[in-house]
Amino acid sequence: MTATTTKRFASKTVANASPSTAVLPKPRLDYRNISESIIYKSHNAFNRKSPLPIGALQSIAHSYAEQKELSGRLDFKRHTQSVLGDRIRLTKDPSEKRAVVTEAKELKAEIALLEEKLAAVEEKLLELALHLPNDTHPEVPIGPEDAAVVLSTHGPPATAPSTERDHVAIGRALGLFNFEDAAIVTGSSWYYLLKEAALLENALTNYAISVALKHGFQFTMTPDVVRADVALRCGFQPRDYNSDHPASQMYHIADSSPELVLSGTAEIPLAGMFANKTFAENTLPAKVVGLGRSFRAEAGSRGTDTRGLYRVHQFSKIELFVVCEEDSSAEHLEEIRNLFTSTICVSLSVLDMPTEELGASAYRKYDIEAWMPGRGGWGEISSASNCTDYQARRLHIRYRRRSTPSSHTHGHIPFAHTLNGTAAAIPRLIVALLENGTRFDEKGIPSGLDLPTILRPFWLGTSDIRWAEPLWYTT
Repeated sequence: MTATTTKRFASKTVANASPSTAVLPKPRLDYRNISESIIYKSHNAFNRKSPLPIGALQSIAHSYAEQKELSGRLDFKRHTQSVLGDRIRLTKDPSEKRAVVTEAKELKAEIALLEEKLAAVEEKLLELALHLPNDTHPEVPIGPEDAAVVLSTHGPPATAPSTERDHVAIGRALGLFNFEDAAIVTGSSWYYLLKEAALLENALTNYAISVALKHGFQFTMTPDVVRADVALRCGFQPRDYNSDHPASQMYHIADSSPELVLSGTAEIPLAGMFANKTFAENTLPAKVVGLGRSFRAEAGSRGTDTRGLYRVHQFSKIELFVVCEEDSSAEHLEEIRNLFTSTICVSLSVLDMPTEELGASAYRKYDIEAWMPGRGGWGEISSASNCTDYQARRLHIRYRRRSTPSSHTHGHIPFAHTLNGTAAAIPRLIVALLENGTRFDEKGIPSGLDLPTILRPFWLGTSDIRWAEPLWYTT
């Protein structure tokens, strides 16, 4: 992240403005904790493959000490300035008053210089600290993707891989997809869903929303365009600033000011709903489920994953978002994980993801993978992340604790914890259901679909679907 990136955070708070119109204040990072945990922070960044500028942590510790020293001097001089102001008002002798006024002017210049120095130190502190990822749960495995630990499995045993069950071939045989015309209209990694595939997206969407509603989530339709600043505060880099030629990881709206991007996930606008707000503890947890279009500029960059619907530039996704007290986020992560394993699918595997797969914001992350025999392997269909206070500190999401006779909060207003989870990434669920549920005729040609009966109440039309009732589906 460069100084240019940090300037997105340099805006001033608009006094007394509502959160919908206010410019967000700078992130409030815990410099003291960083300075006191340099060895841990260094190892943590290394384990997560988060590049840090050389000497960044030592510079943070040094700058934090300098900030405290400057703040102390500034507070003392401001107090002295206040005392001089009282003397000026009370002094009657003209010559004595002139002397005090001269002293006050000199002090004012000294204060202005200290304020300038302090602002520069604080800007440097923020720029360096924003490079740091979140802390990591001690049970998270260390390493790359293949170090993930299987926590549980659900559903029937995985069937043998079969190229006959490739979802692209099935979709073409049944007339469910149109990639060719989409390539003409838009480009590669875009698609049309047709007939039962389009109906299946609608059914999956409404089923996932219904499950979320049963678990206390409030349904929200989100904007699909967000400020790049908000995306950055959530842990998403709209551009790769570590590159010599910054690469776009999101679609940017040309000539927008402030800079706007197409949202990569509904997590971003859902998190933004809570920005710059302080909640009463008895109103938490706040749980929302959002339906949004997700746009990914990097689709098509990972070999065989680009085939068909698995990795595309635009897709529908139902996203869960939770704001809670700092001591309950671990509990809510398990709640979301259990909700996922009851989400409609086939053979499932729940993984505790390793350090190199956590991104910037996650403290702990579970992935849910489904067996896809046509692809010959497991594919991620959802994930759940506990971001602790990483996003809340950047978005200024706080809560006031309940006052009790034994509480000693002394006015401290803690930052909330945030969690997010994908209830349904629609294209990948379609891949899993087609590759596991397609019927073939005696010649081995796809002839129809067997879909879980749980979707039947949400199905529109009169398609020739055979509804199955597998024992492993739950709600």
